[in-house]
Amino acid sequence: MTRKKVKLAFISNDSARKATYNKREKACAIISNPFSSKTEVWPDLERARQVIERYQNSSVKDETKNVNQESFLLQRITKAREQLQKQSHDSREKEMNNLMIGYMKNRKLPDELCVSELKEFNKLIEKIPKNMDNKIDALG
Repeated sequence: MTRKKVKLAFISNDSARKATYNKREKACAIISNPFSSKTEVWPDLERARQVIERYQNSSVKDETKNVNQESFLLQRITKAREQLQKQSHDSREKEMNNLMIGYMKNRKLPDELCVSELKEFNKLIEKIPKNMDNKIDALG
C-alpha cells in the first residue's frame, strides 16, 4: 500500500504546522548529487546516522508492520483460499439441506447421488438431533 503524495503547501493552522514540522524533523534525507561526488545529508550527518540506527534497531513488532509486496500477496492468497474453502463448505451444506427438504417432500433420494454424497447426507441427518438436544439443554 503506497502513501499518498505529500501536499507541498503552506499549513495555515499554527498547531498543525508545528506538529508537521516536528514529525518531519525526526526524518532524514540522503541526497546523491549527480554533478559532484559529494552526497548531501539533511539535517546533518550525525542526526542521519541516529535515524538510520533507530530504523535498524526497530523492534520485531515494528518489523511485522513492514510488509513487502511478496508477503502481502501471500497473505491475500491465503485469506482468499480460506474464504473459498468456507464458502464451498457453506454451499455444500445448503445443497445437502435442499436435498433433505426434497427427500422429505418426495420420500425419495435422487438416483445420481454417489457414496460420498450419501455419507454427507447421513452426517447431516445425524447432526440434527444433536443440535436439537443442545438447544433444549440451553433453554431448559
